[in-house]
Amino acid sequence: MLRQTLPGPCAFCLGTCPPGAPWCPACLKALPWNRHACRQCAEPLPEHAAPLCGHCLKAPPAFGEARVALRYEHEVAALVHRFKFSAEPRAGTLLVALMVESLVGLERADMPTLLVALPRHRQRAREAGFDTAPWLAARLSRQLGIPWYCARRVKATPTQRGLDRRARQRNLRGAFAVDRRLPAHVALVDDVMTTGASLDALARVCRDAGAQRIEAWAAARTPLIG
Repeated sequence: MLRQTLPGPCAFCLGTCPPGAPWCPACLKALPWNRHACRQCAEPLPEHAAPLCGHCLKAPPAFGEARVALRYEHEVAALVHRFKFSAEPRAGTLLVALMVESLVGLERADMPTLLVALPRHRQRAREAGFDTAPWLAARLSRQLGIPWYCARRVKATPTQRGLDRRARQRNLRGAFAVDRRLPAHVALVDDVMTTGASLDALARVCRDAGAQRIEAWAAARTPLIG
């Protein structure tokens, strides 16, 4: 109760922040928000660009829209790194809070009825000590009151680092499975979206399982590679 009523240190500058808030207003405003982005894949775009990027116009992904409010830069990149590679719970909790913050104002009718986490392969999750997307999805589920489900990774794909969009898509063919019938509106959850290839591969499986409106949610978006 004291944590909710007394001011604490800002997670970014360690200055004083409002009671119950994890950040000060100045730091929240200064974060690298992904305000000018492709409506479908959240690729950062110039300020007055068209609503869809060239890749989505030519070869759209299987998900119809993306909600990725932050760019993978500066404080956000450091936060993701601490969460993903050092398994720091505080960093993950802040990423969940930022994802929820970005959804403020969204009508309940526009919310998905199920969150679907994008999993690592079991071997990779064991090596890391935890699985990032299910961790995020479980906490988003509690915050938003939306149930969640973890898809199954059936193929241990080689690392995606350094691969362009087409190579990533080839790498992920047959990588995921969904063992249940899905509702019409779902949101796929991952930590970072780079090209969107993993989310696209999972979205195709979700569409086969009955999903009709598929969103992609991630904590941060990196600029397009290749």
